Amino acid sequence: MQVNELSNNPKLFIGVKQTTKVLSNNQAKVVFIAKDAEQHVVRRIIQLATEKNVEIIFIETMKELGRACNIDVGAATAVIEK
Repeated sequence: MQVNELSNNPKLFIGVKQTTKVLSNNQAKVVFIAKDAEQHVVRRIIQLATEKNVEIIFIETMKELGRACNIDVGAATAVIEK
């Protein structure tokens, strides 16, 4: 999965709450996390993804992740659902 494939994916969910929900429901295929996101914000997502053996792809900046998701603001996390 490449970051440039994100915006075209119909199973893309953006944001910490949505990512947490998809992970908690065991529906996550791959998680994207911005390296410059606040650690207290993404810590739980990293923990959940690790526990559930979901691939984590780190993106350099929130702005870059937001752009890849085709939104005008930065994003701390995004997830592709199975």
